[in-house]
Amino acid sequence: MMELRQLNTFRTVASTLNFSRAAEALSYVPSNVTMQIKALEDELGVRLFDRLGKQLALTPEGKRFLTHIQSVLDKLDEARSVVHDNENLNGTLTISANEVLCAYRLPVVFRLFRLRQPRVRLIFRSVPNQQLKQTLFEGAADVVFMLDEPIRSTGLAVEPLLEETFCLFAAPDHPLANRTELQLEDFHGEVFLTNEKGCTYRTMFDRSFEKEGIDSITYLEFQNAEAIKQCAITGIGIAFLPEIVTKAEVERGELVALPWQIPDLHVYTQMLWHKDKWLSPIMLSFIEAAREVLVQGRGI
Repeated sequence: MMELRQLNTFRTVASTLNFSRAAEALSYVPSNVTMQIKALEDELGVRLFDRLGKQLALTPEGKRFLTHIQSVLDKLDEARSVVHDNENLNGTLTISANEVLCAYRLPVVFRLFRLRQPRVRLIFRSVPNQQLKQTLFEGAADVVFMLDEPIRSTGLAVEPLLEETFCLFAAPDHPLANRTELQLEDFHGEVFLTNEKGCTYRTMFDRSFEKEGIDSITYLEFQNAEAIKQCAITGIGIAFLPEIVTKAEVERGELVALPWQIPDLHVYTQMLWHKDKWLSPIMLSFIEAAREVLVQGRGI
């Protein structure tokens, strides 16, 4: 017979995609988590996860099951909150964002939230920007953070927190580094270090240069900002990155910002959650912490 703890364990494994991390979050031993998931799969008669070596992935059946049980577990969490003291919250909260926000914006938010709600299990998953919305629709995350143009959605609540400034960065000995003014033609033949195609701000970057008719640019594409930054420091090319990523390197003189404004580039750090999801006291506490840190600048 299906048990509530199995559903809660399934939700936690779906959030972490790792039996050991789920066990740690739930204060179980890993074998207990594995046993509960197997019992749930046996009862349902379907596989909920694909075991790809050490990596887990939700099957299509697992994704559908998660969507349906999420509302049930939310209702139970809501019922618990009615009879418990909200000053001593306990439960689990799953947050997702891309690697840039994870490294440079969210640590201070997590610190403030942990200080206020030490009994809440906070689970974080780094997810590529283009997949973040889907994690909300599938119930795999409670709150996500995105770097994007202003987002409009009928199914998601979207809260812009702050606008991010993007610049072109180069090593101090780059031929363009000491220029006080640049013209469009100065970029002909240059190597640009960027995120892979599909990333929102990469698309906006391409659009701005294509609009100006530059077609002789060479791109080197990377999956993460750290690789872009390190390659720019070694002089391989010009990096296109948010200012928050390069702050320390600019202060140390390892990179310089080029005097070039990319037109019509408006990217914001935005916080999203599903409109139909019950905003539990835990979620409300986290959302407020994010507002205080990223909008009001507290806790920084």
